[in-house]
Amino acid sequence: MTRPPAPPHVMTVDVEDWYHPLEPDPARWGGCEDRVEGSTRRLLEAFADAGTLATFFVLGDVARRHPALVREIAAAGHEVASHGMLHRFVYRQTPAEFADDVRRSRDLLADLSGAPVVGYRAPYFSITRRSPWALGVLRELGFTYDASVHPVLNHRYGIPGAPRLPHRTAEGLLEIPPSTFPLPPRVNVPCGGGAYFRLLPYAVTERMLARLERAGERIVFYLHPWEVDPGHPRVPLPAGLRVRHYHALDRAEDRLRRLVRRFSFGSVREVLAP
Repeated sequence: MTRPPAPPHVMTVDVEDWYHPLEPDPARWGGCEDRVEGSTRRLLEAFADAGTLATFFVLGDVARRHPALVREIAAAGHEVASHGMLHRFVYRQTPAEFADDVRRSRDLLADLSGAPVVGYRAPYFSITRRSPWALGVLRELGFTYDASVHPVLNHRYGIPGAPRLPHRTAEGLLEIPPSTFPLPPRVNVPCGGGAYFRLLPYAVTERMLARLERAGERIVFYLHPWEVDPGHPRVPLPAGLRVRHYHALDRAEDRLRRLVRRFSFGSVREVLAP
């Protein structure tokens, strides 16, 4: 029997709870309402309805609290990859601290999923020009691909001028950036998910992604479970962060379902075989 062609695009999920990107002190996490199981299952249902597989970059703290959820993700045929252990900026760690954080998450996730963990995405896309050493650490730990370098200008992350498309790094890793739409002279507009998926009108995002597809590019999309959970707690935040975190949460799941009907997505393992 002839094997059907792999989906042309990549779907990814950063599995973290609503408080992980908002509360930097892990000692306070125990006092936050835990909602990641329900929101992740909403994504699993949306993907199952569309026949879509994805790569789930699971935070080690989530895996520790919800081991059955990791097993459920793997049992559904999705790829389990690492989002680190404690949702820390890479460039605020030493190489030794980073290696320990990633190693702990890798070993935990491999044990729970029953498969090698070969992919990594940094919290906040925080492998930047301040932490180029991190790619070498990942290679030493046995990872084959990274999805942490965002080729945009942002006050917390990004490497402007970095390659927009999947490519091999000097360390031998396959680097898989989220999709951006290039505008002259040298501006990359984020269109591959996250807050941008909620802030921009859906039609604008779909139009940009369709143009990338027609140009022969592979879309790399990402989102978080808390983005399809409009009921998660509202906490006081600075105005900009409040908009980025809470805007259009009530529409995100419907938009995602439209997206996976419009485009064909698969996991990194399925599409790119890194």
